[in-house]
Amino acid sequence: MLFTSIALVSCNDAEQSAATDSEQSGPKYVMVIHGGAGTISQSSMTPEREQAYHEGLTTALENGYQAISEGKSALDAVEAAILVLEDNPLFNAGKGAVFTHEGKNELDASIMDGRDRNAGAVAGLTRIKNPILAARMVMEESEHVMMVGHGAELFVTSLGMDTVEPSYFFTERRWDALQRAIKAEEVDKAAFNQQEYDQHPDDRKFGTVGAVALDQNGNLAAGTSTGGMTNKRYGRVGDAPIIGAGTYANNETVGVSSTGWGEYYIRSVAAYRVSALMELKGLSVVEASKQVIQEIEDLGGNGGLISLDKNGQVAMEFNTSGMYRGTVDEDGNISIHIFKD
Repeated sequence: MLFTSIALVSCNDAEQSAATDSEQSGPKYVMVIHGGAGTISQSSMTPEREQAYHEGLTTALENGYQAISEGKSALDAVEAAILVLEDNPLFNAGKGAVFTHEGKNELDASIMDGRDRNAGAVAGLTRIKNPILAARMVMEESEHVMMVGHGAELFVTSLGMDTVEPSYFFTERRWDALQRAIKAEEVDKAAFNQQEYDQHPDDRKFGTVGAVALDQNGNLAAGTSTGGMTNKRYGRVGDAPIIGAGTYANNETVGVSSTGWGEYYIRSVAAYRVSALMELKGLSVVEASKQVIQEIEDLGGNGGLISLDKNGQVAMEFNTSGMYRGTVDEDGNISIHIFKD
């Protein structure tokens, strides 16, 4: 039986127990997910919208937990959870992807298996409904790790994956966000950004989604999916499809999925660095995750990451005012959090 405990604020006993580095002092977690970090304040969120985010994250965790409880692999659980988030227009991945400067949706994703560190990634997709499926196909059906653009789409469709029309990804909310971003380039950016932030705080959210799972056989897997940055140009690719930056999994240490200002995560090799600090310095998953987020902040970047270690301990660290995130433990207890305070 699956139990759901929804938290309306982040600083509570459930999250504090999730952020422990002592295996005996808290529950064993089997999955952690995120739906993006950024300037997310409770004062600017309507109760209806907050509830919608809670429901979306809860459904993702329920689907991931079901896969694990049925004895499926951590990869299957990660895929199941991310599919839910990719199909939910609230999140900047799949259906809810943001627009580039040219008015297109370009999708990136990656997935990694902690058993053998096999990995797959795709970038710049425009016609694939669920990029996480394409990333897994690259991992399992090719000798490569990353494919991009038209070539990636040719590969996965040659193996039977269906395509959608680019119009599938259109949402009025994301289109309006693009128009605001373009307008900000034409006027006083500082004044415009403050005014628009007051009315549209969600524009300042890094909407990447991700999941990390630990299955019944002790295997870790991690995955990340995103629509990128609003108003991006020149084929820019962030950290989400970069193995070691946006996604990493190693059965000996930890699985990680990142969300934030991608350039800083790439420069920090953020997801792998969590693992390296645990392996080489003996840090706990919480200590290592905190250090990596601090290093990103010191460089000038912001965002967050989720980590799940081989013992089922969780970290959900971020240096923004909020991060959509949640956990499920081995008994099926779900906790959802949005705000920092």
